[in-house]
Amino acid sequence: MKDYEVKVLDEKEHIFIETLKTIGISRNVATTMAYLMNVDKASAREIEISTGLRQPEVSLAMRLMRNQSWVSVRSEKKPGKGRPMKIYSLAAPVDEIISYYEDKIYKESQATISVVKKLKVMSKTVPLTTSK
Repeated sequence: MKDYEVKVLDEKEHIFIETLKTIGISRNVATTMAYLMNVDKASAREIEISTGLRQPEVSLAMRLMRNQSWVSVRSEKKPGKGRPMKIYSLAAPVDEIISYYEDKIYKESQATISVVKKLKVMSKTVPLTTSK
């Protein structure tokens, strides 16, 4: 059996994850991002072990983050037979990722405010009828 060393998330990272979740980032992405912020690179297996996420959760988070160009991926040949491992690292600064969500929240808020204003105008021009 081999010894294997991985970093694990501490209380500070868990608070960061919970805060990310409040702005609409999924638990999987928030947890993966928090882990990758603290390491230069990691395999999917290392992310699973260190974060407690399951393999499908890590895969979903990586797919979303790759689609946004937030992570870079490279293959690394394992010793012996088998498929190469995918090695992940953050490709975008965390501030840039947070700014993406800030812009998204702002646009959603503006759209909601626009609808509320439209409703206010409509309520003044459309007479309300009451039935008895």
